[in-house]
Amino acid sequence: MSVAIMTDTNSGISPEEGEQYGICVVSMPIIIDDEEFFEYENITGETLFNEMNRAKEVRSSQPSIGYVLEMWEKLLNDYDEVVYIPMSSGLSGSYDTANGFAADFNNRVYVADSHRISVTLYEAVFDALQMSRKGYSGEKIKDEIEKSAYMSSIYIVVNSLEYLKKSGRVTSAGAAVANVLNIKPVLTIQGEKLDAYSKVRSMKQAENRMLQAIQNDIDTRFKDIPRELIRIGAGGSFQNKEKGDEWLKTTQEAFPHHDVYYQQLPCSIASHVGPDCAGIGVSVINHTRVE
Repeated sequence: MSVAIMTDTNSGISPEEGEQYGICVVSMPIIIDDEEFFEYENITGETLFNEMNRAKEVRSSQPSIGYVLEMWEKLLNDYDEVVYIPMSSGLSGSYDTANGFAADFNNRVYVADSHRISVTLYEAVFDALQMSRKGYSGEKIKDEIEKSAYMSSIYIVVNSLEYLKKSGRVTSAGAAVANVLNIKPVLTIQGEKLDAYSKVRSMKQAENRMLQAIQNDIDTRFKDIPRELIRIGAGGSFQNKEKGDEWLKTTQEAFPHHDVYYQQLPCSIASHVGPDCAGIGVSVINHTRVE
């Protein structure tokens, strides 16, 4: 049985990278003052940050369900089944919308709720690809992705909670830290919305707190997991590339025995967290990385 794997650009996978590995990638829409753009097609991070710094109204949107259905139909011309892994249902309605239409495809389309985003969603998609290559059915892949959904953590520090509060993607407890002056709010995602984790006074303190949190997850929640099945991804919405390079170096030095990589956050995520945030995620993967 052949199973196509499909996701959206919230995973940090570009359509170009998706084509390289055989993953179908849906570009997320970005709305700036009512004008629609599409990630990796006609908007860059630099453009997005310029518009945000000019106080333009910026938001993301779900992919058009018509476009998603069209992609499913095209894939089913070449594959027996499709597994679609959008961003977490706790952060977007994309999953619920797509899942409602999957029933019309006679058990040939499966929508998996990975409860993940960014680097942790990236890992779930590559897990699904590996399972597809091993001959798993679409239903089995969906089940495995959802079974391991909460075997991950994300920690992120933002300069301002303004954008997250507007979009409703932060819990009331997370939003409450915005009322404290002169702090850097460290937030976490444990499968659903961003929630408060810690409050510190500087970006450096925030970085150290996030690194400590990841180490604690490895030492406690994932203590029985083989090292090769633990993946660490650093991320950021840095306007200056050098800052991203520095954050990657800091993370690699903190975890010298792990394969650590960096992702510049896609526009669909950066539009909610704002410029110059830093983040890190840890994921337990089901299979060693696809070559």
